[in-house]
Amino acid sequence: MATVRDTTYDLLRALGMTTVFGNPGSTEQPFLQDFPADFHYVHALQEASAVAMADGYAQATGRPAHVNLHTAPGTGNGMGNLVTAWHNRTPLVVTAGQQTRRMLLLEARLASPRAVELVRPYVKWGHEPVRAQDVPAALMRAYATAVQPPAGPVFLSLPLDDWHQPADPPPPVRTVATRVAPDPARLREFATILAAGTSPALVFGPAVDRSDGWPAAVALAERLGCPVWSAPAPERIGFPEDHPQFQGVLPYAIGPLAEKLRGHDVVLVVGAPVFRYYPYVPGEYLPPGTRLLHVTEDPDEAARAPVGDSLLGDVRLAAEALETQLRRLPPAQPTRPDQAAPSDQAAPPGQGLPPEQAAPPEQGFRSGRPEPPPEVGRPLSPDAFFAAIAAHWPPDGVLVQESPSNLPALRRRFRIRRPASYFTMASGGLGFGLPAAVGIALAERHTGRGRPVVAVIGDGSFHYSVQALWTAAQWRLPLVVLVPVNQQYAILKAFAEHKRTPGVPGLDLPGVDLTAIAVGYGCAAVVADTPDEIGAALAAGLAADRPTVVPVPISTDVPPLL
Repeated sequence: MATVRDTTYDLLRALGMTTVFGNPGSTEQPFLQDFPADFHYVHALQEASAVAMADGYAQATGRPAHVNLHTAPGTGNGMGNLVTAWHNRTPLVVTAGQQTRRMLLLEARLASPRAVELVRPYVKWGHEPVRAQDVPAALMRAYATAVQPPAGPVFLSLPLDDWHQPADPPPPVRTVATRVAPDPARLREFATILAAGTSPALVFGPAVDRSDGWPAAVALAERLGCPVWSAPAPERIGFPEDHPQFQGVLPYAIGPLAEKLRGHDVVLVVGAPVFRYYPYVPGEYLPPGTRLLHVTEDPDEAARAPVGDSLLGDVRLAAEALETQLRRLPPAQPTRPDQAAPSDQAAPPGQGLPPEQAAPPEQGFRSGRPEPPPEVGRPLSPDAFFAAIAAHWPPDGVLVQESPSNLPALRRRFRIRRPASYFTMASGGLGFGLPAAVGIALAERHTGRGRPVVAVIGDGSFHYSVQALWTAAQWRLPLVVLVPVNQQYAILKAFAEHKRTPGVPGLDLPGVDLTAIAVGYGCAAVVADTPDEIGAALAAGLAADRPTVVPVPISTDVPPLL
């Protein structure tokens, strides 16, 4: 007779979930014993790394990933990155071992008496099956819940004595919808408002990338011929940043963001919150006379928006449908008659902009002048650091970044030009980037795409999940980790200056030997001080058969928060 364990592994195979991320504990051993040869076990040295590796893997493969944690302590270790997975909208099936059912009433050691409560509210669904025989069906429900929009992590607490119990007949393997079409009447209403706008603007967010929506976003932008912004602090990029209509990233504070949108009568936000703010800078949410339209797949995100009218549905489907609707509607009177476009053609870049904002297509909507090259000194400035990376970037590279204080320099000097090429944390919590890069590099290997993966991890962030280097070394992943070293939590110093809170302790990080740490985990390591050395280390690391850590000393100047 088949056991619960047999039936569960068969279900995992049928769902394509044959890679398990975890750190084995005593309550998980009955599940992991005689681990099947057709499965991969990705061993992390700490559960926070396991969760983030699975997050990166799931995002890069476009499929849910399985994380196996160790009862309450292991789940607690993984909670920070579980919060990030929730905000990242990553479909994870998180299972945790539980003490044997015979001792749950006693609350014996390693029992988790409130296992499901522990992970709330950062899972879409949590459950501890009442019977051992319910485990496979609970897993099927967990999978279906995780992948349906908005996607996210789910949690199962599984007693260790369940696995060898006789199983019920296996649950049917079901497919579930992962896209929800928007309301046609609401679409027509939004299209009519956009067509009537004299100075529209578009804001694209990370859900565009998650939905494979870049072509739809570009088509909609070119149909409107208007400026395009990236939503504030995006965890993924929803629009090609070398497109002539691209303006940059909106600031993540109320007053400054509204100022950037001044002069636009209609703003359409697609696939992002309205808006993701960080420091409180008061002001109006929108400039006077500006109407905001919001397309999102998440009703909670729509409900908490402080302004705007919402349209619920898959963001790619909505963008495609809006472009189709706009093609059938007469455009608003353009600013200059010679800019009018036939209704069956995309409007040229610049249409609908006030004359002082319009720019010819070859110049784009920025200032019309490229950023001047940064000065190169020693140590390098953050701008010079990212300019060097950009100059040596592989065309199909994937960037994983967790260097908060240097993010403005990254966005000034580095452009994302293709989908699924930029990943970071939506939560604002550190410790995601390094293990996520390991998971993404593993996904590139397993999918056969083989895109090069480069992580830029600040020397403060580096230590939150540093043990992920060991996993990368064990799998011999050609991952390059560039570490801008300023020996401080510069983002916190910037926040302290912004909020006028001097004298905060613990913001400096002296006396850390990154090279020794990297070598100790089995990685190659080389310090780079110049742009040419960065380029050489990047090329060598991507051609290597193990991960390479590249510390790069940079200026200790604290950049402004906004």
